[in-house]
Amino acid sequence: MNTDHVAPIRKGRGRPKQFDRDHALDKALELFWRHGYEATSLSDLVEATGAKAPTLYGEFGNKEGLFRAAAERYVAKFAERGKALLADPNCTVAQATENFMRDTAALFTDKDQPSGCFIICTSAALSSSSDAVAKLLRARHHFQENMLAEFLRARQAQGELPAGTHVPTLAKYLTCILQGMSVQARDGATREDLDTIVTTLMKVWPNLARIGAAAARDMARV
Repeated sequence: MNTDHVAPIRKGRGRPKQFDRDHALDKALELFWRHGYEATSLSDLVEATGAKAPTLYGEFGNKEGLFRAAAERYVAKFAERGKALLADPNCTVAQATENFMRDTAALFTDKDQPSGCFIICTSAALSSSSDAVAKLLRARHHFQENMLAEFLRARQAQGELPAGTHVPTLAKYLTCILQGMSVQARDGATREDLDTIVTTLMKVWPNLARIGAAAARDMARV
């Protein structure tokens, strides 16, 4: 009988689970979007992302850093697709505007994600103690308005809008409609409800350039 001692086989721990940054950002984005910046705790983020607190701190620095990264994720995922719709060379200025607005209506009411606009929704629930986050969100508000203004100026240069159209006024008007659609979606409006708003917008579209031109003349008189 062989009496040699046989050492027990010890199982290795294997590779530690690799941190998935994009997955963590998507989960954090949804949480911030649904509950707001201040109402979302680090423990909420740990539970949602599946990452430990030291991992999140190591990757993003703090909760504000994670929020900033989530905001950038939102812009990359959703704002860029709107920009692509506006840049479609096969659409007139009116068609591109309508496509952009209807796509936004679909985004705001998508049942697979929180309703409304992430930037607008998270801005509404901030206190004065979150000034740095508020500045970030204001910059993102301006990003959307500037994107629309850039689109309109390009189409104006191509002759699709009258030279007298006051582009900043028109861009701000469209931005206000988008913000209103976000609030409506947050309050339970359906995609059909928001599409009705877009349909109304497009009915008055032929007059918008004239209104913009009138605004420009009024400003010149000041």
